[in-house]
Amino acid sequence: MRAVRPASRANGAPAPLTPEGYARARRVLMRRDPVLGAAIKRIGVCGMAERQRRDHLSALVGAIVSQQLSTKAAATIFGRFLSLFPEKQIPSAAALAALDDAALRGVGLSGQKVGYLRDLCARIADGRLWLEDLDDLPDELVIERLTAVKGFGRWTAEMFLMFRLHRPDVLPVGDLGIVNAVRKLYGLRTPPDPKRLQKIGEAWRPYRSVACWYLWQSLKAQGSGLKA
Repeated sequence: MRAVRPASRANGAPAPLTPEGYARARRVLMRRDPVLGAAIKRIGVCGMAERQRRDHLSALVGAIVSQQLSTKAAATIFGRFLSLFPEKQIPSAAALAALDDAALRGVGLSGQKVGYLRDLCARIADGRLWLEDLDDLPDELVIERLTAVKGFGRWTAEMFLMFRLHRPDVLPVGDLGIVNAVRKLYGLRTPPDPKRLQKIGEAWRPYRSVACWYLWQSLKAQGSGLKA
């Protein structure tokens, strides 16, 4: 039997960024940080709103599937996984839980990832994780709820905050791409540690999520030979 749902804990969750909010964030960042601002000007409009799963469950499942895989391999396996469901959509955690291990392994998921999916479904079924409540929780509480699931670390939860919940002010200091981008863009001799990264990022508040997107894009631009 499904657990009784607890009372809503809407206690200060940041408002999600809208398309207008992303445009505002771009202008603010360009004004406050000339170094990052120059890269933002070259990169153009922020594309964070385009990187979306259609619902919380598919976003979390996609995060599990993509772990330790290239973008191309993750997309291939996730596509096979979705083919297990009618209309290639995950209808519910119960429908996912009903699939046997052989079916999940057959689309390319490791035994470990199957275990992570089982834990996610179990927590949703017994009420330890209420996906509907995540929108109303502050960032740290979302991270706390998600990192209780097997296979979810802080970075995965931060990506969920940024790309699914559109939270404006997330700074994943443990992300190697962010560290490398800051070192290159700001001409640092050594990679910045979390404390220094936090200090540099103070200028980006309250839009550190958007700043991070542009930092990732700056690395892509450098890899393609573009100036950024």
